[in-house]
Amino acid sequence: MKLFLLLTLLFSIALPKEVPFTQEDRDRIIRLEEGQKYLQRQIDDLKKQIDELKKDTQRQFDELRTFLYWGFGILFGGMGILIGFVIWDRRTAVEPVARKIREIEEREEKLEKVMKKLAKKDPEIEKILKEEGIT
Repeated sequence: MKLFLLLTLLFSIALPKEVPFTQEDRDRIIRLEEGQKYLQRQIDDLKKQIDELKKDTQRQFDELRTFLYWGFGILFGGMGILIGFVIWDRRTAVEPVARKIREIEEREEKLEKVMKKLAKKDPEIEKILKEEGIT
C-alpha cells in the first residue's frame, strides 16, 4: 500500500498540470507583438534608407562619370586644336620660304638658258659650262 501511495504521489507530481492563462500573460504577449511590429517598422525604415543611399551613390557615380567625360572631351578637343594650330603655323611659316625657293629656281633656269645661248656664240663660255657640267 505504501508503494501504491508513493507511486500515486510520484505520478501526480510528474503529470503535467494545466497552468491557468492569466491577464499578465496576455499583456506580455501583446507587448511582445507590439515590440515585433516596432522592430519590423525599424527594419523597413532601414531598408528605405539603404535604398536611398544606393540611389544617391549611383547618382554621384553618374555625375562623376559625366564630369570625366566632359573633362576628357575638353582635354582631347584642346589637344586637337593645338595640333591643328601647329600644322597651320608650320604651313604659314614654310610658305614664304617655298615661294622664295621657287623664285630662285626660276631665276636659275633663266640664267642657265642665257648662259647656253652665250655659249653658242663664245667657245670659252661653252668650255667653262662643260667643265661645270651644265651643258
